[in-house]
Amino acid sequence: MDGWMDGWMDGWMDGWMDGWMDGWMDGWMDGWMDGWMDGWMDGWMDGWMDGWMDGWMDGWMDGWMDGWMDGWMDGWMDGWMDGWMDGWMDGWMDGWMDGWMDGWMDGWMDGWMDGWMDGWMERNSDENFRRA
Repeated sequence: MDGWMDGWMDGWMDGWMDGWMDGWMDGWMDGWMDGWMDGWMDGWMDGWMDGWMDGWMDGWMDGWMDGWMDGWMDGWMDGWMDGWMDGWMDGWMDGWMDGWMDGWMDGWMDGWMDGWMDGWMERNSDENFRRA
């Protein structure tokens, strides 16, 4: 019994375990995991993923998105802001404020209002009341 157990356990069992574990299992683990898996992961991560990230994200973000943003922001938006705000809006404000508003203020307030006030004050001064 001891001979058979020792022979079978030490010989076939240990040999099979060593052969299977060291050979097939380690070979499979090393070969598949380290080779195919790492190679595929590296190839996928470095190749496709990085290429996609670099190509698409950088290309899209830097190229199209930034180009669109630059084109829109610098072109249309700034042009609109410059054209509308500086041109029409400021021109309108200048024209309205400096022209009509100031002209109205100068003409009505300084002219009619002050003239009326001066005339009224003069007509209703103490001196005029004393004469009456």
